[in-house]
Amino acid sequence: MTRKRHGGARSPQLPIKVSMVSLGCPKNLVDSEVILGHLGEEGFVVTPDPRDAEVIIINTCGFIQSAKEESIEAILEMCALKRDSSRPKKVVVVGCLGQRYGEELARELPDVDAIIGVGEYGDIAGTIQELCSRTRNGHLLRISDPETACSAEVGRFRLTPSHYAYVKISEGCDNPCTFCAIPIFRGGFRSKPLPAIVEEVRELVASGAREILLISQDTTSYGVDLTGRFELPRLLEKVASVAGVEWIRLLYAYPSFLTDEMIDAIADIDKVVKYVDLPLQHISDTMLRRMGRRANELKTRRLLDRMRSRIPGLYLRTTFLVGFPGEDEGEFAKLRDFVREFGFERLGVFPFSEEEGTPAANFADQVPRKIRSRRAEEIMLVQQENAFRHNRSRKGDAIKVLVDGETENGTLQARSYGEAPEIDPSILILPRGGPAGERPVRISSVTSLRQADRRHSKVGDFVRVRITGSKGYDLLAEIDRA
Repeated sequence: MTRKRHGGARSPQLPIKVSMVSLGCPKNLVDSEVILGHLGEEGFVVTPDPRDAEVIIINTCGFIQSAKEESIEAILEMCALKRDSSRPKKVVVVGCLGQRYGEELARELPDVDAIIGVGEYGDIAGTIQELCSRTRNGHLLRISDPETACSAEVGRFRLTPSHYAYVKISEGCDNPCTFCAIPIFRGGFRSKPLPAIVEEVRELVASGAREILLISQDTTSYGVDLTGRFELPRLLEKVASVAGVEWIRLLYAYPSFLTDEMIDAIADIDKVVKYVDLPLQHISDTMLRRMGRRANELKTRRLLDRMRSRIPGLYLRTTFLVGFPGEDEGEFAKLRDFVREFGFERLGVFPFSEEEGTPAANFADQVPRKIRSRRAEEIMLVQQENAFRHNRSRKGDAIKVLVDGETENGTLQARSYGEAPEIDPSILILPRGGPAGERPVRISSVTSLRQADRRHSKVGDFVRVRITGSKGYDLLAEIDRA
């Protein structure tokens, strides 16, 4: 993102304390880290506790209805905190919801002091300083064209554990999916220049990152707008050449643009983990066509077969959309049977959500919400069988894992290359001789994880373990001393 310097911006005599509530996907998380890093450069002080802050920033998500509702609840909660506080506070809304519904939010939420769109992050320090110095009431509304150029997102205030980091390689999307509103509030597809990505990766590695997760709305299209060619293979090579990078993980790969050259790069570059996040959405030709996807059943099956045959040990994660307008029981059964037959290692499913401004929201043959929810549950029950069967097949395997945290009872929480952080199950490394049925206490917050990081040197380390069993979706393991 481009950073503009505010002409009158200078560090205040008493630093302003800011706190961030970051919602939504990892792409939003990167934005939150960049915003906080920029504010820190300008003399603001970051505090994890909104009660201690003078400015509370909520980075919102506007992808689907449930995400919008979560964002509104967080805004209302912070506005209530502002009203109940004995000290003056400002509430600032940023992110996708603010970009898309800024004027409406300003009318409906009078306790919000400022709404800043995604195209205005480069001058966010100056905007907040202006907000804090204002003597009059009323909203400060700063929303502009979101299609700003991509640049190195360096100087970030890290919100993930230090040993892994997300890197956005592009912004926006040009795909014609009829159900998705992202191009409306994030703009068209723009790749980040390759030197900027390498600069960012080097900085992240210098701050402790050992795993780099490449993200965007469409990672497989990387570079096509810059050179006219798909440049993901070259990007993977360049990132792998950065000293200190040990794992590179590819998320949000649009299936129709996943070329044989990309498949070969994933297979051949040692540091690229054999894990691909490939949202397919459906397998029925009728549904794929209505969704505006660029694939059909035959192309999808051929792609998956090529990937499985050419990338040994591949873990495939996908997502499906059920209850799309016009999906009848036959088309849903086709999807359910495909999920059972193919046996994806990782899978998520979403019931269709009518998003304002998208073609699918106006399709006449909407599926009742109860049926959408039922179908999502059915798919997840099928996937549960797949996942448990896959877990049983891993018993006895000796594998390399990255430790994410440690609990008070001595259980390490880790991941192999087959698990992405936050979205996939964990590998729980029990103390030797510990009871197999022990119920570990999960580390779920950045704060507790960092406390564990200070106490135990194992967090962020790669270790070798042997799988001893499973507990639900999670695997159980012991340190392999062989």
